[in-house]
Amino acid sequence: MIGVDILSNISDIIEQYIKDILLSGQAGYVEIQRNDLADRFRCVPSQINYVISTRFTVERGYIVESKRGGGGYIRIRKMDLDKGGNVYQTVLRLIGRQISFREAEDVIQRLLEERLITQREARMLLAAVDGDLLQMAASERDRFRAQLLSVLLMAILKG
Repeated sequence: MIGVDILSNISDIIEQYIKDILLSGQAGYVEIQRNDLADRFRCVPSQINYVISTRFTVERGYIVESKRGGGGYIRIRKMDLDKGGNVYQTVLRLIGRQISFREAEDVIQRLLEERLITQREARMLLAAVDGDLLQMAASERDRFRAQLLSVLLMAILKG
């Protein structure tokens, strides 16, 4: 289990490094080269792929673009929720007609980071959409989870 903790820690460090660059930059995005970042953190390039694909998702509020080949890069852009607009409608689009627990976690984390929900609300939402509690087929569970999360968020965000 030590190996898992070390990998998790490396992932956390890489994620924070990329977020720090995003916050300090004026462009609103960061362009990185996978191999350069892997060299910097003395890890394999697939570790960088893992961090980007799991920590910089649309549900968490990021757009990731990549250009392969010589001079290729990965561009990561943070999307802010339009707090002046209808946040609930934006969140509904993220949830869609079905959502996995992992995607639901990401949406809830993003709402927490944007300070649209409290820690307590986040814990309650996660408990409500936990797959272990929903004893049904996966496809039904993901549809039910999306409906449940949408209704609960309507009560919180529109309340």
